[in-house]
Amino acid sequence: MATDGRGVPLLLHACCGPCSLEPLRLLREDGFEPTICWSNPNIQPVAEHDRRLRTLLDWARDVAHVEVVVAGDDRGAWERGVAPAGFDRERRCRSCYALRLAESCRVARERGFEYVSTTLAVSPYQLFDACEDVLLDLARANGLTAVWRDFRPHYAEATIESRELGMYRQNYCGCRFSSAEAAMERQRARDARKAARAARREGRLVVAPPEYFPG
Repeated sequence: MATDGRGVPLLLHACCGPCSLEPLRLLREDGFEPTICWSNPNIQPVAEHDRRLRTLLDWARDVAHVEVVVAGDDRGAWERGVAPAGFDRERRCRSCYALRLAESCRVARERGFEYVSTTLAVSPYQLFDACEDVLLDLARANGLTAVWRDFRPHYAEATIESRELGMYRQNYCGCRFSSAEAAMERQRARDARKAARAARREGRLVVAPPEYFPG
């Protein structure tokens, strides 16, 4: 694929709009010109999936001026290959990454891209090392070059910018299992803050954990 004068073409798998902000900026600074690929059959319910996709498309068109390829979202494959892992997060997320990134690599190969990356590397709530392993293996198997960057130090910037832009921000990764896990984590955080307030009233010192808001 020839460049257009803006940078080296790269297919960037995106999990959502807010998590795309910093990876897009940083990859452009590195000399790439990303095209975003949407493939996220994990996101449930369908209304949530569609809301995140609309948020991404609106930002890409009106702010980022980046092309978005809406690729396959095989929910049946997700239910067969990922859902059986249930709350075994390591196994579930690794299988989920593999399904989504395999589709992105297929699109990259068909469209003549040499480089592929993912916005999953920006969220501190993702399994960073597992995602890296999956992307590198799939890229190699498809004759592609994985561009893996640790975008996590820029997560706070992405959070602030997405709020300033009025973008919809989700509070769980996507699937029904992550939704339940996030709800439990938020409840634990609320309980801890309540205990901390009670401790302060009694003159004791307790440190409450931060709120859980995955990107």
